[in-house]
Amino acid sequence: MDIEKVTVSEHLYVGNAYSVLKFKAPIVAGLSSPGQFIHLLIPRLEGSVLRRPFSIYKVEGDFLYILYKSVGRGTESLRDTKVGDHLSVMGPLGNDFPVCEKDELPVCIAGGFGVAPLSFLTKNLPVKGKLFVGGASKDDILCLDDFEELGYDICVATVDGSMGEKGFVTKPFMSWFEENGKSCKPVIYSCGPDAMLRAVGEFAVSNGIKCYLSLDKHMGCGIGACLACVQKVYDENGNIVQKRVCKDGPIFSAKSIVWED
Repeated sequence: MDIEKVTVSEHLYVGNAYSVLKFKAPIVAGLSSPGQFIHLLIPRLEGSVLRRPFSIYKVEGDFLYILYKSVGRGTESLRDTKVGDHLSVMGPLGNDFPVCEKDELPVCIAGGFGVAPLSFLTKNLPVKGKLFVGGASKDDILCLDDFEELGYDICVATVDGSMGEKGFVTKPFMSWFEENGKSCKPVIYSCGPDAMLRAVGEFAVSNGIKCYLSLDKHMGCGIGACLACVQKVYDENGNIVQKRVCKDGPIFSAKSIVWED
């Protein structure tokens, strides 16, 4: 983990409040693995001392990309960042996704901009697989080109039916598994809203599927000191313990997570 002063080289608005930020970060980029995240000090927020976490979307040489949505004061301020601006980045933080075996089928299940770390992951897997991606509407379906270039079989679902199947993305995934998934060795990788992660995780556990989830919690320090992002999990002895999502995660095996109502 390093703190690096980086330079913005591209800032692209991609619609529906989503943007891609690219910056030159040779130290952090060189250390980054799929599933990890960075903690970014937001410019022009002098009253806030806390950094904000962002999943790593791409790494290309010395350049690192994040995909984000403008949803609050921090990300709205980030939207004003210009090419040539300097930012302070801490990272890479957290653990990474385990890599599947060549005889296993990677199945990515994403909700909204949760597709970003999965795009980074698929470029580092030994085999191509399937992508199930969902959103509220077609404007929330992102990064499909990344998966198409890799030859992934893609299934889209939107809540309003404006693209792909109407409804939650978990429905076509579960239908696919019942029809085809039992004849292969799927490994699930998922990132998105908590409700989706829980549905995917519980389905995977009940069907004996290897499954890794990228959890999203409010993080203060990003290094495990403030304990703001604890998650209950089962340890190797079946005891319930507290883990820090920023330090011990954000990637957890679905079978280890204790879901609470």
